[in-house]
Amino acid sequence: MVMSTDVVKVTDETFASEVLGSGFPVLVDFTADWCPPCRMLAPVLADVAREQQGRLKVVTIDVDANPVTQAAYGVLSMPTLIVFQGGEPVKSLVGARPKRRLLQELEEWCAD
Repeated sequence: MVMSTDVVKVTDETFASEVLGSGFPVLVDFTADWCPPCRMLAPVLADVAREQQGRLKVVTIDVDANPVTQAAYGVLSMPTLIVFQGGEPVKSLVGARPKRRLLQELEEWCAD
């Protein structure tokens, strides 16, 4: 899966520092290589990461390689997107969606 350099890959080991310790709201993409909707969502997330730089951090975590974080947040479907703010999950979205809809759903974290 090709990821933009704007989307940070995290692991069970780096999740706390990259996500929970972030000063910005963080959109976490729980994904898997075998998931077609996840592959469809990847370029959308890359665009959002680029456009929202400085407002919203976008990270991705492979659930197959990082089962501890997946289990900790009860993620059962891929893709699942969870917004974290101040180290807490504040919004959860399941399934791929077009960029416009995703930005609408993330409006409170992406406002100018």
